[in-house]
Amino acid sequence: MQTFSHLHVHSYYSILDGIASPEQLLQKAKNDGMTAMALTDHGNMFGIKDFYNEAKKIGIKPILGCEAYMSTDRFEKKSSSTGKRDYFHIILLAKNITGYKNLLKLISYSWIEGFYYKPRIDNELLEKYHEGIIVSSACLGGEIPQAILKKDIATAEKTVQYFKNLFGSDFYLELQRHNVTTPGLSNNVFEKQQEVNKYLIEFSKKYNVKLIATNDVHFVNKEDADTHDHLICITTGSNINDTDRLRYTWEEYLKSPSEMAELFSDIPEAITNTQEIVEKIEDFELDKAPIMPDFKIPDKFESEGDYLKFLVYEGAKKRYGNNLTEEIKNRIDFELHTVIDMGYPGYFLIVWDLIRHARQMGVSVGPGRGSAAGSIISYVLEITQIDPIKYGLLFERFLNPERISLPDIDIDFDEDGRDKVLSWVSKKYGYEKVAQLITFGKMAPKMAIRDVARVRDLPLFEANRLAKMVPAEPKTTFKLAYEKVPELKKERENSPNPEIKKTLEVAEKLEGCIRQTGTHACGVIIGKNNLMEEIPVLTQKDNKLLITQFEGAPAEECGMLKMDFLGLKTLSIIRDAVREVKKSKGIELDIDKINLEDKKTLELFSRGETIGIFQFESDGMRENLRSLKPDKFSDIIAMAALYRPGPMQYIPIYIKRRHGKEKITYDIPQVEKHLQETYGITVYQEQVMLLSQDLAGFTKGEADALRKAMGKKKRFIIDKMKPKFIDGCIKNNIQKEKAEKIWRDWENFAEYAFNKSHSTCYAYLAFQAAYLKAHYPHEFLVASLGKNISETKKIVTFINDAKRMKISILPPDINESFEGFTLTKDNKIYYGLNAIKSVGENVAHE
Repeated sequence: MQTFSHLHVHSYYSILDGIASPEQLLQKAKNDGMTAMALTDHGNMFGIKDFYNEAKKIGIKPILGCEAYMSTDRFEKKSSSTGKRDYFHIILLAKNITGYKNLLKLISYSWIEGFYYKPRIDNELLEKYHEGIIVSSACLGGEIPQAILKKDIATAEKTVQYFKNLFGSDFYLELQRHNVTTPGLSNNVFEKQQEVNKYLIEFSKKYNVKLIATNDVHFVNKEDADTHDHLICITTGSNINDTDRLRYTWEEYLKSPSEMAELFSDIPEAITNTQEIVEKIEDFELDKAPIMPDFKIPDKFESEGDYLKFLVYEGAKKRYGNNLTEEIKNRIDFELHTVIDMGYPGYFLIVWDLIRHARQMGVSVGPGRGSAAGSIISYVLEITQIDPIKYGLLFERFLNPERISLPDIDIDFDEDGRDKVLSWVSKKYGYEKVAQLITFGKMAPKMAIRDVARVRDLPLFEANRLAKMVPAEPKTTFKLAYEKVPELKKERENSPNPEIKKTLEVAEKLEGCIRQTGTHACGVIIGKNNLMEEIPVLTQKDNKLLITQFEGAPAEECGMLKMDFLGLKTLSIIRDAVREVKKSKGIELDIDKINLEDKKTLELFSRGETIGIFQFESDGMRENLRSLKPDKFSDIIAMAALYRPGPMQYIPIYIKRRHGKEKITYDIPQVEKHLQETYGITVYQEQVMLLSQDLAGFTKGEADALRKAMGKKKRFIIDKMKPKFIDGCIKNNIQKEKAEKIWRDWENFAEYAFNKSHSTCYAYLAFQAAYLKAHYPHEFLVASLGKNISETKKIVTFINDAKRMKISILPPDINESFEGFTLTKDNKIYYGLNAIKSVGENVAHE
């Protein structure tokens, strides 16, 4: 029978203190026969959802908690008279869903109201949100142990009575025994623990408070202690050979039930009482269906769906005129039915409203991003600028009518306007209902090598030499680095310098540990209620908005509405160029109404003169453009889709067929309708979706499921759908051999096929920039230089491009120059004062 569960456990979400992931800790617990475990990271709930998901998956009962910091007054923001910071440790465990919701509030408020070096709670907050919480007295850093160590037994007893009165039988006294077994380490901590334990046992009897045994876990296995020791040196800025530094006992690993039972064989109830806590913990669900924020609609409408329908048909008249075709009406009705049936009209109203207000504030909004451009609702509400019917874009690529999932509309704003929009959203829905998403920066090989080398006193030149061997590619792991760079692997295995071998060995083990938190570049959460009703939040210095403690996916699993607001430099450049055109030429240019088949712009693309054009300025892309010589907008869309790793190999074939140098062939006549625009090559995911419907009778939902399975290489789903496709083709009088070949071709290429909605949006944005460059090169150049004023390499690139265009950029002139680059009436461009090294903005302004 299970006799022990760990109730005081730190993962790597106890940043720069723990080294194990929740998954690693749970797997060890599972291997050791444990059926329950708690997670109690320092002052945060960062890893709670990951821990919960993994525990449920492998059949371990998750106990959700936190080792919080307790202060006498959370609002007091100064150190004590002794110079020490005012906080103690306390273990909080959620007993039930009420306790979990109270834990969310306690930890959130510890950041919002109590942060001073650490996020802190106090008695007032604990009393307010104590229901459903199980508490233990924590480690030597706890309030009761600290009083005992100061010989203030009266205060210790008074504190025991306080917690006993507040939590009753849900308050426990926590015993720890870290008896050092590693030679050379001090046993000072164990001696203090023994002293504290003596009094805790007395208090237990005197005040009828039960004892529990814990191990203050910070790593998985005993052999991980050395790696953890290096991490502590990194955290504290110490050298591994320093004698006077923070050291753990090397006993803080996830000990087995038998090890814990042996350690506390004289106090067996401290072991069995952990199971009493486990039995108290109720099972509760964290995952929820999406919780839509409230959107106030005009009184004359009965529902959000009615209001959305009204707005959509009003918008359709503006986009298409009063006499809508049957095709347009059918598409609108199909999308409205799907959106309303799924319960998401409020989502579209929220997006429509914020984009409308963004434009009213003078913020530039992108034409769309991702699959949202496949929605005619998005188009007529002016959420996007792409006509999905004209460009053959599919709604079901955006929202599968057969699988309820939250729509995902990502929105681009100009760089300067994004913060305005965030501020507006926060005011509209309430500060407590809006947050940006947290991110976690993990130790990658280069940084891990340098960190470990520093604490081991490895010479800097050696540290740099090793770090530079690691390929500078995103997501490079040590495993990949060793495969790609045999010299690095040789250093790890055969270096004559043991310090180099040790540095790489420890760095490997630290890889993936969380090093810092950050804020997501675009992710925003908008809630129906105060966010801390569902997820924990925090505050960060210099950020006016709340930040979630969960990353995007876990937050969404808890029912949160996530939206992506991205600040895009290209939109700022386009906006500024349009302003320059008005200033210099007096022309009011509506950039959203330019001709997308403009000959002069297409000629610019054909010459590859696309420096400064979004997504089209790399050397390789420009070379391909010169070969392709695009003469229609659809060619630009295709190049945006093809110029990526993988499909790039098909560009030469595409170009040959485009110029008639290679014959265009179709396996069967039925495919020509959807492959004609891409010369017989499957470039877009939408083509696979449409063909699966036409050839095999797939539903819209099935077609989207096939697209997703092929794109993500989900072999099980692909194999399951193949017979349906073949049978459907045969029923439509298509030979089995032909159907088999089409399927094989899809399997080979469909994983590279791109989202046409996304590539159309980006091609549209690129075309707007290219139009400005083709027709108003001086204005475009001034805007581009101005938005890259602090990037010397970019400035040099634009100056060289200006020379090619025979446009002169003159040196700074005190009489003509301003902070930014300046265009005069006679088309002269003067260098911006802000671009001069060592000239600050204030000096330039004066």
